[in-house]
Amino acid sequence: MDAAAATSKAMFAGGCFWCMQPVFDAAEGVIRTEVGYTGGAKEDANYERVSAGDTGHVEAIEVTYNPEKISYAKLIDLFWENIDPFDAAGQFADKGTQYHTVVFYGNDDEKRIAEAAKEALRGRHPEKPVATQLQPATPFYAAETYHQDYYKKNALRYNLYKHGSGRVSRLKELWGE
Repeated sequence: MDAAAATSKAMFAGGCFWCMQPVFDAAEGVIRTEVGYTGGAKEDANYERVSAGDTGHVEAIEVTYNPEKISYAKLIDLFWENIDPFDAAGQFADKGTQYHTVVFYGNDDEKRIAEAAKEALRGRHPEKPVATQLQPATPFYAAETYHQDYYKKNALRYNLYKHGSGRVSRLKELWGE
C-alpha cells in the first residue's frame, strides 16, 4: 500500500480553530492538521472576511490521518469532547456563524458514522438539543500561516485565550476532567 492510500482526511468546525489543532495533533494516528475555512459559497476565504461573518464559512480544521491507526469514529469522539455541541450561537466566547460546530463528511460511510455519533450524543443528553450540524464537505481554504500551529508559536497568548474564552471550564462542566 502506498503512502497516499494509507491516509484519509476529515474536517471539523469546532469554534476557534486554534483550540482544535492541539487536540488532533496529539492523537495517535493523526499525521497532519491544518486550520482554515470551509462551508461557505465564496472562494478564497481569508481570516478578515470569515471573521466578519460575510462568507458563510466556519473556522475549521482539516485532519490527515491513518485509518489503520485511528478511526473516523474516534476522530468524531475527540471532536465532541472538545466542543460544546449544544451551543447554537457559536463556541464559548466566540459567537457568530463562523464559530458554529459542524462535522463535514466526505462520503456516505462518514455521514453514517457522524449521524450515529450525533444520535448517541442525543441519547446521552436527551434534555439538550444538539446544535452541531452534519454537512457534506466543501472546499477547504488553508488559513494564513500565522494561524497554523498557533498554540505552539504563541503558547502564552494561546493559553490565555483558551482559558479566558471559557472553553476549559465549559468542557470540564460538560465532559468532566
